[in-house]
Amino acid sequence: MKSVVVVMGVSGCGKSSAGSLLAQRLGVRFVEGDSLHPQANVDKMRAGSPLDDDDRKPWLEKIGKALADAGEDGGVVIACSALKKRYRDLLRDRAGPELRFIHLTGDRAVLAARMVNRPGHCMPVSLLDSQLATLEATYGEQDVLEVDCAMEQGLIIETSLAFLNATEGADNE
Repeated sequence: MKSVVVVMGVSGCGKSSAGSLLAQRLGVRFVEGDSLHPQANVDKMRAGSPLDDDDRKPWLEKIGKALADAGEDGGVVIACSALKKRYRDLLRDRAGPELRFIHLTGDRAVLAARMVNRPGHCMPVSLLDSQLATLEATYGEQDVLEVDCAMEQGLIIETSLAFLNATEGADNE
C-alpha cells in the first residue's frame, strides 16, 4: 500500500522537519507545501497579511494534485497547514481514502519561539495568531493523528509510523 500523508498544523509546528523525516522512513518523496504557493501568496505573507480562502484555493488544488499523483511514485508526504476541515476534505477528495494526516499541535509560545528562529521564512510571527484563529479542530476525523510538536522529533516520527501502520487498510473495510 502506498503512503499518502499530509503533515499539518500552523506555522512553526515543525511540519517540514517532521514531514521530511517521515518521508525518509517511509521511503517516499517529500514535498514542501510552501513551495507550491503562487508568488502572490508568498508576497502577501511576507508583507504580513494573512491568506484568505480565495488565496489558498489554487494552492490547495496543487497540493491535492500532488497527493493524487502519489500513486505513480508509490507515495508522498506533504507539509501543508490544512487549517480548515473543508481544506482537509478537499485534499481527501483529491487524494482518495488512503490519505492520512499527522496534525502537529503546540502551545503558542513554543510556536512563536520557533518562528523567530527562522529568518527569511515567508511566514512572519505576526501571522501566527491568524493561523491559530483559522485552525479548525480535527476531533472526530478518523484519518488524523494529533501529536504535540514539543515532543522529541524521533518520538513524533515513531508515533506517526505506528498510526500509519494501524490505519493501513482501514479505508478498505
